[in-house]
Amino acid sequence: MKLFSSVKDVTDVNQLVSEAIKLKANPFADEQLGKHKTLGLIFLNPSLRTRLSTQKAAMNLGMQVMVMNMDKEGWALETQDGIIMNGTTVEHIREAAGVMGEYCDIIGIRSFPGLKDRDEDYSELIFNKFVQFCGVPVVSLESATRHPLQSLADLITIEELKTTAKPRVVLTWAPHVKPLPQAVANSFAEWMNKADYDFVITHPQGYDLAPEFVGNAMVTNNQDEALAGADFVYVKNWSSYQDYGKILSDGDGWMMTNEKLKLTNNAGVMHCLPVRRGLELSHEILDGPNSLVLNQANNRVWAAQAVLKMCLTHTLSS
Repeated sequence: MKLFSSVKDVTDVNQLVSEAIKLKANPFADEQLGKHKTLGLIFLNPSLRTRLSTQKAAMNLGMQVMVMNMDKEGWALETQDGIIMNGTTVEHIREAAGVMGEYCDIIGIRSFPGLKDRDEDYSELIFNKFVQFCGVPVVSLESATRHPLQSLADLITIEELKTTAKPRVVLTWAPHVKPLPQAVANSFAEWMNKADYDFVITHPQGYDLAPEFVGNAMVTNNQDEALAGADFVYVKNWSSYQDYGKILSDGDGWMMTNEKLKLTNNAGVMHCLPVRRGLELSHEILDGPNSLVLNQANNRVWAAQAVLKMCLTHTLSS
């Protein structure tokens, strides 16, 4: 695997999930695979789980890890070609990515959207420029439109805990105090559509995701209808895609509570974290037996390790 940016880069999703579960049972089975190899983790935005889990995954594989917070430690990057750099940017992304590719065997890159210009964000300019110019395998640590490592960990969690072959999985919008990207919701929907699940998306009017991510999912503005009989409920806020980057609702009545859980099949409740307690998710759920947020966070390690192993295997065979 030379690129991991979405589920579309995975030849066999079931095999990747199985590999992650196998690594979870024996984390150091392949620690010689990454010996004398270097992973570069490049962050243009904050991170907790993505940074720590990917770093731990690389260490389990015997890799060395270098971390750079470009937003604080690096030069201001220019992404446009053919311009005279007489403004505030100091280094062109062509040279920056190229240099990082000289130092690293695999690069992970994290870059959020600006939520101002939909076309610009959905073009994935920064991520794609790194892919174009670094010359080594690239792993998305979250981009403007997707968060594939999170979604893989989510799928692993459901596969481990499901009690029926085809569980009902609900993605529900949640309130927030500021506009957030669609990346986690987009990515979760994309991966769930690859799984053989009964997949439902529910949100207030105006929060429809882009059609290419919705796929064949059932979509409803009636949260109670969506929750009926659910086995897993994934809670996440996202801003409007149509009225791009905007908050259209105060979200009154949309926070998941134990009362709403009564509509479900005693569902496991998921969230990618960080979560705003008492706003996105109730304290009672987060501190109760239905919360799967720590299971998901744990599985971030094994998701990353499975992906890095595939990248290393590609590097060694090329």
